[in-house]
Amino acid sequence: MLAKVNSCALVGLDGTLVEVEVDAAKGMPSQTLVGLPSTAVKESKERVWSAIRNSGLTFPSARRLTINLAPADLRKDGPAYDLAIALGVLAATGQIPPDVLESSLVLGELSLDGSVRHVRGVLSAAHLAHELGLERIFVPAADAPEAALIPDIEVIPVDHLITLVEHLLGLDTIPPFDRDSYTWPAYTPGYLTDFADVKGQEHVKRALEVAAAGGHNVLLMGPPGAGKTLLARAVPGILPRMTLSEALEVTRIYSVADMLPEGVPLMQHRPFRAPHHTISHAGLVGGGSWPRPGEISLAHRGVLFLDEIPEFGKALENLRQPMEDRQVTISRASGTMCFPANFMLIAAANPCPCGYYGDPVRPCTCSAQMITRYQQRMSGPLLDRIDIHVDVPSVDYDKLTDDRRGEPSERIRERVQAARDRQAERFAASAENGQRPVLCNADMGVRELTAHVRLNREGEVLMRSAMQQMHLSARGYHRVLKLARTIADLDGSDDVKAHHLAEALQYRARS
Repeated sequence: MLAKVNSCALVGLDGTLVEVEVDAAKGMPSQTLVGLPSTAVKESKERVWSAIRNSGLTFPSARRLTINLAPADLRKDGPAYDLAIALGVLAATGQIPPDVLESSLVLGELSLDGSVRHVRGVLSAAHLAHELGLERIFVPAADAPEAALIPDIEVIPVDHLITLVEHLLGLDTIPPFDRDSYTWPAYTPGYLTDFADVKGQEHVKRALEVAAAGGHNVLLMGPPGAGKTLLARAVPGILPRMTLSEALEVTRIYSVADMLPEGVPLMQHRPFRAPHHTISHAGLVGGGSWPRPGEISLAHRGVLFLDEIPEFGKALENLRQPMEDRQVTISRASGTMCFPANFMLIAAANPCPCGYYGDPVRPCTCSAQMITRYQQRMSGPLLDRIDIHVDVPSVDYDKLTDDRRGEPSERIRERVQAARDRQAERFAASAENGQRPVLCNADMGVRELTAHVRLNREGEVLMRSAMQQMHLSARGYHRVLKLARTIADLDGSDDVKAHHLAEALQYRARS
């Protein structure tokens, strides 16, 4: 007898339909699993065999059992097919009706005792089921809240194989997951820092506020212990709160990477990723034999913080294309995949190997050649893509011992949110006309710059002088205009004025 069960394979961030076909025929007893399975999928035969027997059901050990995962040319990876294979075996041997699973999608890993474990990529699978017009999805009970993020599809939480079999036989029905009565858990990430706790560095706080308002990249340059890391960790607290669509984008990435915090089905805070400089190329950009998201995709809609950025070496050059395109493309023999990478880069560096070049108090012990070699680890093209370059000096004793708290992050966030709202209103017309979506000023292209940034006579004179004296590239020119537009938005101005342009120019890198 032949039985079919719908399941899902992950290709990048998207789900692809996989039909689990099971044929139980007479003949020499055997078990064959085909359809380009990985090692984890091949091992599912042993898990399914034990789970069925330990659940009090019958495994057809005296039959010739053939399991096909179609399409056959798509590589299958992970243990998420266990539950679908088990149901296919039971349907092929007449222990459950085969037609009860026609309009369903099944996902779950089986333990040897028949309990159903968590799997990754449930949000992508639920989205696929919704797109295909399926009525319901069977998922592990722990993953039901995540699947319920997709509306208009019935989510059945499964904790054990035998309870699911009883549900399919109509003996003991499993109630669908109730979205309305579910209480979404509150989650506060440990990396959040309040700007009120940062002593001094008022000019750096202003630069980071401008960066957050427009989604601009920042380079913090200063001696050790000046507070660069502390300032960077405070930035997520002033970024606008994520919209539901942004939260679903981020959740989808973390679900596929299997990095959702335990018990948290929806990412509610903007991510903050701070990889160590020893990270590999695949770890930073994404990749592997079957590509998965890297740190730049895990920082999507949030902050990517690279501390001691010169130590990253050649890996930095891998950031250039994602910083422009807001996505990363990974090509392998098995195919090409695109992962979103719309992140805000905050980089921190010392001015020299010892860290005290230019310090007014502590002398630098590095030679000129050492300083030049150290600074050249950051290439010109990469630095040209960073909008804001700001020096972070050491904090003196009086500021460190001042008991007065600074301006809290929540108040800064209100100004940032107001600036982002102005940008959203400005770019709404572009989205309605079918143009590429622009969410903030840093995403603007030449067309948007021409339409929304017009300089008066005084601004044109200032910009012409800056181009000649600072030797700005065409990219640098456009980035100054984007930054000036953000400063004008924070100022509540419809026009970019000369003083907005002057502040933007002071943030550019100088030779």
